[in-house]
Amino acid sequence: MLDLLIKNGMVVDGSGSPGYHAAVAVEEDTVTLLRGDVSDVQAKRVLDAAGRIVAPGFIDVHAHSALMILHDPKHLPKVHQGITTELIGIDGNSYAPFAKKQDLDDFIKLNAGLEGCPPIKASWSTVSDYLARYDRKVSVNVAYIVGNSPIRIGAMGWSDRKPTKKEMDIQKALLRESMEEGAVGVSTGLDYPPGSYADTAELAELSKEGARLGGFYHTHVRYGLGDRYLDPYREAIEIGRRSGIPIHLTHMLPRAVYPGSSMALIEMVEDARAEGMDVTFDCFPYPHGGTRLVYFLPQWTHDGGVDNIIKVLRSKEGRERLRKEVRLGLRESWDHVWLTYFKHERNKKYEGRSVAEVAEMMGKSEVDTICDLLLDEDLQISFHASGQDPMLMPDFIANPLFMVGSDALLIGDYPPAMAYGTFPLIIGKLVRDDRKMSLPEAIRKMTSYPAQRLGLPDRGLLRDGMKADIVVFDYKSIKAFATRDNPRRFSQGVDYVIVNGQVVVDHGKHTGALPGRALKRR
Repeated sequence: MLDLLIKNGMVVDGSGSPGYHAAVAVEEDTVTLLRGDVSDVQAKRVLDAAGRIVAPGFIDVHAHSALMILHDPKHLPKVHQGITTELIGIDGNSYAPFAKKQDLDDFIKLNAGLEGCPPIKASWSTVSDYLARYDRKVSVNVAYIVGNSPIRIGAMGWSDRKPTKKEMDIQKALLRESMEEGAVGVSTGLDYPPGSYADTAELAELSKEGARLGGFYHTHVRYGLGDRYLDPYREAIEIGRRSGIPIHLTHMLPRAVYPGSSMALIEMVEDARAEGMDVTFDCFPYPHGGTRLVYFLPQWTHDGGVDNIIKVLRSKEGRERLRKEVRLGLRESWDHVWLTYFKHERNKKYEGRSVAEVAEMMGKSEVDTICDLLLDEDLQISFHASGQDPMLMPDFIANPLFMVGSDALLIGDYPPAMAYGTFPLIIGKLVRDDRKMSLPEAIRKMTSYPAQRLGLPDRGLLRDGMKADIVVFDYKSIKAFATRDNPRRFSQGVDYVIVNGQVVVDHGKHTGALPGRALKRR
């Protein structure tokens, strides 16, 4: 007897091919497709998917869930979208390996405005120990990519300098050990110290080791480089050219303030592909995104770690220098930079308000407001801001080289809306309503294409012998409701989510099952 039978649905199998009618049989954690009459097939549970789409579970290739899912393993914002696998460790900001407990604690504190600082016991040191925290203890699968920040810290501390040959060898050894324990490659966040202290040559050398082991390079580019337009992406492609590693450009978005059409970014990627390079990209479908508030502090403030940041913020000389150097970057104005994730009750009145508004409430300049709040909240504040070009975003998402990365923050009362709506927004608006691409192509970008990039050969397709990660949704009604002003609204239309053969979402409600696994590199 089968464990589960999903019948009467339209199967969109993740390959990009048109949908077809078939039943999906699940035995333990494995799929078999059944054609024709299944009335005599026996199963412990039968789901009637009449009028519904049955697809592989969605894969998010840019997830800031690493700590919050350990704290709240039901992971409701993401599973309600149909997500069954997430890539964590992105932006160079991953949480293993850390040989020193103090370094891990400091890194969690530094990155709290991006991924939170929940009350969990962070007592692991190796990638293997870390991944064991997820295995069959959370709602969705996780794939892990190791950030260059913990690798650099492990080899040479928190300082802004070039590595010695010995330190470079240690970095490569740490990467090799991390990949042998399951990491799928190496990530960088070249606006986030200390990983951002690595120059092009250092990253190319590290990537050679990643390429040798069959990994890929997942990069938040160095946005302040050169013309701040094409040059950041040129550096990423050059790293791939020097090392031979496949390149994935994460949250490659059309920017409203670029000096030319953002379509030049697409052309650059396509030119690299024509050269024979393996280059892909992701982005999210919202015109605003978020990160940690310490992002606005110049990189010299991070030289030496979190203690130096606090020292600079407290010093008269440091504060004077910050008033001169803190800039908005690619963002429109302080009116369009909104704050969230305050732990002190006295600061809760600032939740969801702009930096400009909070500065007026506090009677201070915007820079002093940021600095004083960071000190008061132990650096653990998040922000999100506008800056993406919504007119060009559908063209990026429709490109064949695109896959979905939500870049979703799960912290604060006002997280960016992508935490609750990314995948339903693409399907419901861009596919169904705006007809920017076909449904089979959109599903391919959410399933088999990212599975291929992550090296997950048994995920991303509904085919005989594949793992039973499945989403059943109503194509006519699927819709995202989350907005900037009201972000914590669940999407509608996802009826069932099955992870490793177990039903996690049943008629839109979480069942309490926690069947997620740590999907290790093979």
